[in-house]
Amino acid sequence: MAQSQQSCTKAAIYTATMPNTLAAPLPAPQPVLYSFRRCPYAMRARMALRVSGIAYEHREVVLKNKPAHLLALSPKGTVPVLWLRRAADCKVLDQSLDIMLWALRQHDPLGWLPASDADMADALALIAHNDGPFKHQLDCYKYPNRSGLDSGAADRDEAAVWLHTLDARLRAQPLLAGEHFGLADAALAPFVRQFAHTDPAWFAAQAWPALAQWLGAIEASELFNAIMQKHAPWAS
Repeated sequence: MAQSQQSCTKAAIYTATMPNTLAAPLPAPQPVLYSFRRCPYAMRARMALRVSGIAYEHREVVLKNKPAHLLALSPKGTVPVLWLRRAADCKVLDQSLDIMLWALRQHDPLGWLPASDADMADALALIAHNDGPFKHQLDCYKYPNRSGLDSGAADRDEAAVWLHTLDARLRAQPLLAGEHFGLADAALAPFVRQFAHTDPAWFAAQAWPALAQWLGAIEASELFNAIMQKHAPWAS
């Protein structure tokens, strides 16, 4: 042990007297986010990235003309896609929830991540219903012709049943995550917004005041307005 300590001491003295001839290490390249402004999946990814404070390069995608590099990274061709282009560990995240969790696990200054396993399970259950049954109903409501339907009213009404449960939750507590804004709020808000904007008059006429107030506050927030800034399409 004494020999090891002595060796370290000599090394420290030696390097301290050496001239600084080595160049500083290059900064790690920023992650790249392929995004589309109006995509609800991309919106929630951008919200988490912004709150985390992680700097990244934004590449706005034209969905009818997807960049070859995006398709090379993620052949399914959907957004968002986050390319972690570190030299030794290039990694691709092409699921919006994975991007949210990755960003918040790097830095979560506002405490968006649930504090307990039970709270995380609750948030993930809300997100699973949002991304599964509710998203299917939303698509049929918004684009009935794509599903061979004459009207999306039936799917609208089925989706509304779940939205009423969210309204009840928001009557009992300030936000979906509890006392403060969290993962579930950010993950669900863009989809509830898309539902509301499909027929704003119909949405406004429904008896879900807490849900409407929650959505309105998010849409008016500095965070939401920041992530909805327009970007010119990225040219490779």
